[in-house]
Amino acid sequence: MRPKLGILAGRGNLPVQVIRACMEQGRPFFVIAFKNQTPKETVAGDHIPHMWVRLGAAGKAIKRLRDEGVEDLVMAGAIVRPSPLAMMPDVTVLKFFIKTGAAALGDDGLLSALVRTLETEEGFRVIGAESLLPEALAAEGVFGTVRPGVQALEDIQSGIVAARELGARDLGQGVVVKGGRVLDVEGKDGTDAMLERVRLKKQTAGEAEKPGGVLVKVSKPGQETRADLPAIGIETVHAVADAGLSGIAVEAGGALVVGLDEVVKAADRARLFVIGVKVPEGL
Repeated sequence: MRPKLGILAGRGNLPVQVIRACMEQGRPFFVIAFKNQTPKETVAGDHIPHMWVRLGAAGKAIKRLRDEGVEDLVMAGAIVRPSPLAMMPDVTVLKFFIKTGAAALGDDGLLSALVRTLETEEGFRVIGAESLLPEALAAEGVFGTVRPGVQALEDIQSGIVAARELGARDLGQGVVVKGGRVLDVEGKDGTDAMLERVRLKKQTAGEAEKPGGVLVKVSKPGQETRADLPAIGIETVHAVADAGLSGIAVEAGGALVVGLDEVVKAADRARLFVIGVKVPEGL
């Protein structure tokens, strides 16, 4: 039997997909759900063993994972990062902040430090969600029936460059580009917030009825891929449609498409393209 898996569950559909994969494979698992972060429906039902903790209560979570016999850990789903004080950190978190200087790190730096700590000091093995959901790793090419036009393909290339520059500063993984111009970039508030800003900008400019522009999501240079691969799901498709964009481009081999079949169906219905693209070497 494969080692018991601990699932650190954040927002979105990825934790649900990971839980489903464990159940289908007969793999034992235990979920850590975070208050004010993890949707309640993620762990609804007596068939999902779980524990609710504050984001800052790492010591309590680690003890429970050990008591449950967990050996492997996966980080699944987005976490909105609060300030260190808002986390109400316990002793374990305080030691982590002091030792790593995590409070001053960007998101990827923080996650890289967290992965190292969980493995070298706490004795867990951290694995990527794609090892549990290999079918979710984006392939190269168009996924649905809608294909990007010439302008969209140019916007995708501009978006790749802009997103990698953004990622190099550890600020985000996604951008929206239209006509070669960056309309907005992803911040700590995430992709959905960026798309809502784009929707409001287009509405204000009177462009709400003129589809155009592309959401581009790629990994950061040197990113800790086990913790925070870029991901899209059906919610992303709906938000892109609401923002009046023409499609989505994700990094082939470097991003997750969560619930691929549902994503493709929703994109086709909305007449949006979804495409996996390679990031040129050197970017």
